[in-house]
Amino acid sequence: MRPARALIDLDALRHNYQLARELSGAQALAVVKADAYGHGAVRCAEALGDLADGFAVACIEEALVLRDAGVRAPILLLEGFFEADELALIDQHQLWCVVHAQWQLEAIEQARLSQPLTVWLKLDSGMHRVGLHPAEYQAAYRRLLASGKVSKIVLMSHFARADEPACPRTAEQLATFQQAREGLAAEVSLRNSPAVLGWPQVPSDWVRPGIMLYGATPFEDAQEQAARLQPVMTLESKVISVRELPAGEPVGYGARFVAERPTRVGVVAMGYADGYPRHAPSGTPVAVDGQLTRLIGRVSMDMLTVDLTDLPQAGLGSRVELWGKQVLASDVALAADSIPYQIFCNLRRVPLLYSGH
Repeated sequence: MRPARALIDLDALRHNYQLARELSGAQALAVVKADAYGHGAVRCAEALGDLADGFAVACIEEALVLRDAGVRAPILLLEGFFEADELALIDQHQLWCVVHAQWQLEAIEQARLSQPLTVWLKLDSGMHRVGLHPAEYQAAYRRLLASGKVSKIVLMSHFARADEPACPRTAEQLATFQQAREGLAAEVSLRNSPAVLGWPQVPSDWVRPGIMLYGATPFEDAQEQAARLQPVMTLESKVISVRELPAGEPVGYGARFVAERPTRVGVVAMGYADGYPRHAPSGTPVAVDGQLTRLIGRVSMDMLTVDLTDLPQAGLGSRVELWGKQVLASDVALAADSIPYQIFCNLRRVPLLYSGH
């Protein structure tokens, strides 16, 4: 069998969730959208089942996968509903729902429900994707309460630049939120992963850890609390062929790498069809049998090449870590002009093997 695989450490996932709770002192919704950022939403939710205060997904399709798997904890729909008729399923499966637009509010007012909803009312405090304008926020809150269709409202917003610790935008968004919600007696959710790790002064009754759950830092530079995260995914494969090349010979498509010295090249069963970033340049770190070396040449669909010149013990069958506990996904992403969110979500074709709780 092809040796490419992703090892998922569920004990590390639990550690990271507990860290989010410790740092925030708040209730935490584990964000498992996009199949838990490529880690497998059902297995991750099951592993967090006795810890998590609830889960968050992008849409109702993702929520129903969890409900069908037996996950009974609260599940928040981060994008709310896209059509009014989804409210019947939200009601049936007791899902929590973000409201970020006037039409959603009107749909709730007109809906026939068997029980009141838990609504997370989203303010656009400055990210300018979705969310109610500050001038209409209080009226929306009052309308939801007056509708008789809502049992609880959580006030929320989302930070655009919390991963930039020196940027004033987060403080500006917080001030906008505080002004918009003045006088409203409700719980608050503001902190995503970078805010949990780097903005302890931001109030939040609920936090929404996402990328930090999976052990990757949202920051470009070293950050004290992010250093406590444990990588959850190890993407690995094996060397399937070895080539000895003289100086001056190219490797791979487009001759992007030319050997500057006699070079021992290992061919690895891993490519961009598995989700490894095609634009990762020569020099991107990899580990072979626990020793650091580098990617060389252009990544192909099913294979990539690594430098074994200084690793004489490595050869056919050697284990290769593309990212994980030794080679951080954030370092690979940075080299490839990407982010760990994307490289995790791009993972495909590779079997997921679980260990731990």
